[in-house]
Amino acid sequence: MNEGTGLRRELSGRQVGMIALGGAIGTGLFLGSGLAISLAGPAVVVVYAVAAVVALALAYALAEMTAVHPEAGGFGAISHRYLGPLAGFVQRWLYIVAQVVNIGSEVVAAGLYVQFWWPDVPLWAPVVGFSVLILTVNTLSVRFFGEFEYWFAMIKVATIVVFIGIGVYFLLFGFAGHPSPGLSAVTGHGGFLPNGLGAAWLALSVVTFSYMGTEAVTLTAAESRDPERDVPRAARSMVLRLGLFYVLGTAVLVLVVPWTEAAGTEGITQSPFVRLFEYAGIPAAAGVMNFVVLTAALSAMNTNLYLSSRMAHSLAIVGHAPRSLLKISSRGVPTRSLAVCALGLVLAVLASVFSPQQAFPLLIGAALFSGLMAWIIIFATHVAFRRARDREGAPPSPIRLPGAPATSVLAAVMLVAVLVTTGFTDQFFVAWLAGPPFLVLLVLAYLPVRRRAAARAAEPAT
Repeated sequence: MNEGTGLRRELSGRQVGMIALGGAIGTGLFLGSGLAISLAGPAVVVVYAVAAVVALALAYALAEMTAVHPEAGGFGAISHRYLGPLAGFVQRWLYIVAQVVNIGSEVVAAGLYVQFWWPDVPLWAPVVGFSVLILTVNTLSVRFFGEFEYWFAMIKVATIVVFIGIGVYFLLFGFAGHPSPGLSAVTGHGGFLPNGLGAAWLALSVVTFSYMGTEAVTLTAAESRDPERDVPRAARSMVLRLGLFYVLGTAVLVLVVPWTEAAGTEGITQSPFVRLFEYAGIPAAAGVMNFVVLTAALSAMNTNLYLSSRMAHSLAIVGHAPRSLLKISSRGVPTRSLAVCALGLVLAVLASVFSPQQAFPLLIGAALFSGLMAWIIIFATHVAFRRARDREGAPPSPIRLPGAPATSVLAAVMLVAVLVTTGFTDQFFVAWLAGPPFLVLLVLAYLPVRRRAAARAAEPAT
């Protein structure tokens, strides 16, 4: 039991590691990579590598701070401690909104994947079914949630490993009826950087969004059996695995399929993953890939619901959310926080009835803005954390971000530049329509919340 929160320390080391990895690998790699390729061409490999450096710096910074402060609320609670209650309040609510919206978008995506097999099924039916399933999983014990997520994330990981293995073999030896393309996919069709450096930079805003979820590692600390050991270990494993899966995976992708074809936007049947599996003689490759992206969507939805509910619970602990969200079930689950964060599922059901194409673009923009702002605040917190620890002469954390605090400052500056760039992309410009007004609204909302929290703290104990 985590004293003071009611949460139970039931997540094993392998579950913490897979939750963190599963949160960072979503449908963005299987399907969303096509959008990045359409902008950067084969140079998308370099773009993914650059974004990976920022994401891995984030993972190390978070692990360093969480190993010292393994408490409920993860990075939001640490921001509260080192940057003040306003920063902690704004960051946590930004993150909750981003995750709630992502929950809705993932379950709608899962419903669309079901329509690949049964196109006549109304979208709302699988959306409702998957919503009930994931809510049920999250209301059971955290140990059951961890095991469920472990195996869902394992499907994604196994698929990427198989894809890379088949791709390397194909590039070296080819398959029957399909000779190895060599380097023709990179040297032809305009070369390695067909659309110029500007287009590659625009792709960085798309690719950075794919790494959202890296921060999940810290939010498991309050329910990990041994956070001082498991969180740093999970962060270290992500360094190797993210680099392998994203960078090597996209490298194989653009070497096997010309980027002009890999950038197709016609869904599962046009996925470069499907093309390679078909070359390898895997029957029903499109159906197999559809199952994989379905589990990827459900995995992301499952993790996002877990993360947002724990963040909402941590806000209630410090008085920045209604006290009712402190309620913990007999299984150690913050059920009322879970119910609030399930709002994304309600939005998804409504959107699936009234047209997801019109209901979600503005919300997705707000989610992107909120997610990037949360990352920027994490790096700012790490700078303050290092300064405070050095000033106090405190012993170093068991895991440290190399080159910090300079590393944190550079990463934050890059994220600010990426955030500004989103305003110049057709896909994410809506982030600037929804994000800044929401940020201002949060700052204004903090004033009455602070007064209420102070009044609650002054109440005599009963």
